[in-house]
Amino acid sequence: MKKTIPILLMFFIVSACSITQTQTQTETPLTTVTPLPATATAIPESRTLTVCLGQEPNTLYPYGGPNAAARSVLAAVNDGPIDTIGYDYQAVILTRLPSIENGAAEIVSTPVQAGGQIVDADGNLVKLSQGVRVRPAACRSDDCVITYDGTTPLKMDQMIVNFHLRPDLTWSDGTPVTSDDSVYAFTLASAPDAVTNKYLLDRTQTYEATDPQTVQWWGRPGFFDPTYFTNFWAPAPRHVWSEFPAADLNTIDIASRSPIGWGPYMIKEWLAGDHILLTKNPHYFRAEEGYPKFDAVSFRFLANPDAALSELVAGRCDIIDPTIRLDNQVGLLQEMQAGELAQSFVTPGMTIEWLGLGITPASYDGGYDPVRQGDREDVFGDAHTRQGIAYCLDRESVVKNVLFGLTTVPASYLPIGHPLYDPNIEVLPFEPATGKSLLEQAGWRDVDGDPSTPITAVNVENVKAGTPLQLNYYTTTATQRRQVVDILSQSLAQCGIGLNVQYFEQNDLYAPGPTGALFGRHFDLIEYAMGVNGIEPPCGWFTSAEIPLASNSWIGTNVTAFKNDEFDAACRIAQLSLPDEQTYEDSYRQTQVLFSTELPAIPLYYHLRIAATQPDLCHFDLDATANPLWNIEAIDMGEACGN
Repeated sequence: MKKTIPILLMFFIVSACSITQTQTQTETPLTTVTPLPATATAIPESRTLTVCLGQEPNTLYPYGGPNAAARSVLAAVNDGPIDTIGYDYQAVILTRLPSIENGAAEIVSTPVQAGGQIVDADGNLVKLSQGVRVRPAACRSDDCVITYDGTTPLKMDQMIVNFHLRPDLTWSDGTPVTSDDSVYAFTLASAPDAVTNKYLLDRTQTYEATDPQTVQWWGRPGFFDPTYFTNFWAPAPRHVWSEFPAADLNTIDIASRSPIGWGPYMIKEWLAGDHILLTKNPHYFRAEEGYPKFDAVSFRFLANPDAALSELVAGRCDIIDPTIRLDNQVGLLQEMQAGELAQSFVTPGMTIEWLGLGITPASYDGGYDPVRQGDREDVFGDAHTRQGIAYCLDRESVVKNVLFGLTTVPASYLPIGHPLYDPNIEVLPFEPATGKSLLEQAGWRDVDGDPSTPITAVNVENVKAGTPLQLNYYTTTATQRRQVVDILSQSLAQCGIGLNVQYFEQNDLYAPGPTGALFGRHFDLIEYAMGVNGIEPPCGWFTSAEIPLASNSWIGTNVTAFKNDEFDAACRIAQLSLPDEQTYEDSYRQTQVLFSTELPAIPLYYHLRIAATQPDLCHFDLDATANPLWNIEAIDMGEACGN
């Protein structure tokens, strides 16, 4: 069936061409076309780039919670301010990234007083008072943490960072972009109704303009941020927006539907349900370099992947943005590329598909009691059991048959392309014999000699003898996940592990605790996705502080409730180190080693990030860490690509 689809697409093209030719032949011109005089100058044809999105943007107001489609549009309106490319940071509208080395950032020892806001030794924002655990100035490890006595003079580390804007930066209306616009953006982000992560905002003591091109950021005492050089708020046009209350900006057109920016394009119209049209910004700071290459960009909204591919072949889409999910069309895309009908771009992304193991269900929070009704047997308490299950998962088959071999099985919680990824950690292969051996070490046995029935507990700690290894497996109804379950259930059966599979709607699986299966921690095995937008290694996902509990309103990423003091300490040291310090790399590598041994959750595969373009389009670069249109100003097509 896959091989017939490109033929059908070609049929549509040929049919369309035939219709055009027929119309040309039968229509009689009413006037004679007069050639232009030799002295006349022909007007250059306007060039429009058409980007097809999988959804309509919900808002273009940066603090209104823009969806992925909106972020693609905003990449054309605002260039930067800092791009993440290839797991690295690049300054766009800043003269440079600040660092300790270049003098734009510094760590100072500052006196703190009782009652002042600080960040304590556990990373929490608190008021300094007697009994609070703190890190005195120059303290980076747990060994030097002290308990404040309420009276002794105390100094703590404080980070100060200076950001310098390019002097040639202007808004699309010609007004200069200044540091005051960035401070205004910080004010908008701080508004109560702003949809943004408050973590950095809360840990910012001061954000102020020191001159028209310079902004200075002060962190709160005790807050140590390895990515301090990114703590810059993208400018907002104070001269346009400030006449309106911040609470209204997400509902008025000048901020939510037609915001001005400093990037290569500016918004001309938004036809709801159909498209957004952008035209070239004459004040773009890279205009003298010949950017952007197109006169206009049209963002069309197409939810159906098959329709999007048809429009690509018909020439009505130049780029299919990753917001159009092409996961089920990878084989077709490969055939289209082979037939020179399209270019396909596939890269493993920053999201990992996980198989969570219910190490500590919510019912254990008051203490595990094997007699108490409702307490499941502690089947995952022994790391040998978790490792055995990993060896019994045919993850390579999933990658090969479900994802066309275009991604890989992770060895840790980091993408393989990350500079801190530890290549010495080997992915646990599919080896049922090894898996069975590990399960036997944990106390599981095939007591009846029947390979079609689950193995049972004989001397498994905290598990009643005779308990079968029959596990509930929860995931969503997505087609890809059903395919994954089919493969994994067969491979687990080879080790005597039985499954009771139950599919949930996405909103139900990800429902908040205490009732939701994932965040309420009510599962044996659960397949889910979790990823990051940033580059910093997310070891914190599996720390004790991230366990969803009643006390934290069931908010946290450590849904398996894994607890390991050594892992927590290594992650904490890594987060308190700067990228150019050896402890930064060493500590993150230690967390990966501990992760691969203890297996708080089993990584199945990296999700794919997929896009497609016209075969003659150039300079489109799909990067795992970047906005898909991060360099839209450089994208070109046709003969111009040879220039």
